[in-house]
Amino acid sequence: MRIKKNKNPTKALVGIGEITPYSIKRAEDELVYFLVKPTNISVLSESSVAGKINALANVLKSMEELEILCLSSKENFDANKEYLKSRMEEEENPVVRKLLEQDLKSLDKMQIQMATAREFIFVLRLKNEKDSNIYAYLSNIEKSIKEQGFTVRRATKADYMRILSVYFEQNVTSDFLQDYDGDMWIDR
Repeated sequence: MRIKKNKNPTKALVGIGEITPYSIKRAEDELVYFLVKPTNISVLSESSVAGKINALANVLKSMEELEILCLSSKENFDANKEYLKSRMEEEENPVVRKLLEQDLKSLDKMQIQMATAREFIFVLRLKNEKDSNIYAYLSNIEKSIKEQGFTVRRATKADYMRILSVYFEQNVTSDFLQDYDGDMWIDR
């Protein structure tokens, strides 16, 4: 008896039909991500910050179909920190307890350094767009965002895979979303 295997169970579980070179296709719509390079506003003057806010307002007013998404682009250390804290409470050896404490401080330091590792994304939901015009339409959207002073680029398939891995697994080193489950084990 042969069992028919589903080629995309992971993506299907999270509601993704396909990841194309320019979008995430879902049953109800298609999502196009525009990755925005963040600006360090802590070094800008008050008037420059006001200008950035105004530029963002202009983007959102002129393109009502855009949504904003902000994600952590790095791993979450909370589970590791909780483990170290519980081990410190259980540990009787003061030397080992001191090492665990140092590990905890090291994780805190790493987490603080990564606290600014955020990704800002403009999301465009496509519904019933014609494939023949899609690239021109997306280029116009990207150009309009750039004209407001933002450094932006359209996400690639690799970007989508990375973003979804971080979002669903909180892991930047994972192969969570291969093209097909088990794809990494197949020699090509």
